[in-house]
Amino acid sequence: MITDFVDSWGLFHDAYLAGWLLAALLSVLGVLVIARDQIFIGAAVSQASIVGIAAALRLGDLLGATDGSWARSDPFLSSMAVVGSALAALLTTRGGEAGGSTHEALTGWVFLLASSLSILLVAHSPHGLEEVHRLVSSSLIGATETDVATFALMGVVTAIGVAVTHRRLLLLAMDPTMAAAVGMRVGVWSGALSLWLGLLVGLSISVSGVLYTFGCLVLPPLVARNVCREVRPMFLVAPTVGVVVAAVGFVVAHHWDYPPAQMTVALLCLLLAISAPVRGLRRS
Repeated sequence: MITDFVDSWGLFHDAYLAGWLLAALLSVLGVLVIARDQIFIGAAVSQASIVGIAAALRLGDLLGATDGSWARSDPFLSSMAVVGSALAALLTTRGGEAGGSTHEALTGWVFLLASSLSILLVAHSPHGLEEVHRLVSSSLIGATETDVATFALMGVVTAIGVAVTHRRLLLLAMDPTMAAAVGMRVGVWSGALSLWLGLLVGLSISVSGVLYTFGCLVLPPLVARNVCREVRPMFLVAPTVGVVVAAVGFVVAHHWDYPPAQMTVALLCLLLAISAPVRGLRRS
């Protein structure tokens, strides 16, 4: 099994590396999402990024764009995905300032609106529908060397940012009122986090699809929460869980000829179920 996977490295190494980098990156940001009890925001932001891509595809149809034109290029589609996810992240963050129920309602509204618009925008475009369905189903096979370099750079920036500001991030995530009381500009910090989350999710969606992006954002941090007593070690445990499970998932998927993204998410769900009793034992 391992030998077969190693033999495939020459063809799919960009997909493997991009998938593992995304698992680590999304898991780190997911710790903050979980700490703030905003799990559903990941689904809403992911769907909003697809709206951005659908809007780009619709614009290309209106302009009569052909394959190879700027309106069909990967950079333009990725940029529109980032715009959609960033706007959704900022919108749901502003809703969170008004209270929990309002935030949940707004997040649900964003998710449902984005889910419907992503299909309506390309309903009469066979190429567009095919692209949206591909993103929803999730795939890592199309990752490129540029994607690997981009996610590696974002990983370095994220790691440095978390290492330098982790105390403020934890205070912001767990007690925004206290954060404001000690002088933190909560709105600015929340907005910056939302923009970074939107940027990462938007780029991730165009490479790995919704399922893998949302799964790596919330499942490894949930596993880490089950086994950690505090939030701080979750910043190390969550990406470790994400990368290890993704590595196992890719090897198993290659050996049995299954989609790697779906296999990884399924294994993460299984690990979350196994780790759930650990949290119960810690509370007893």
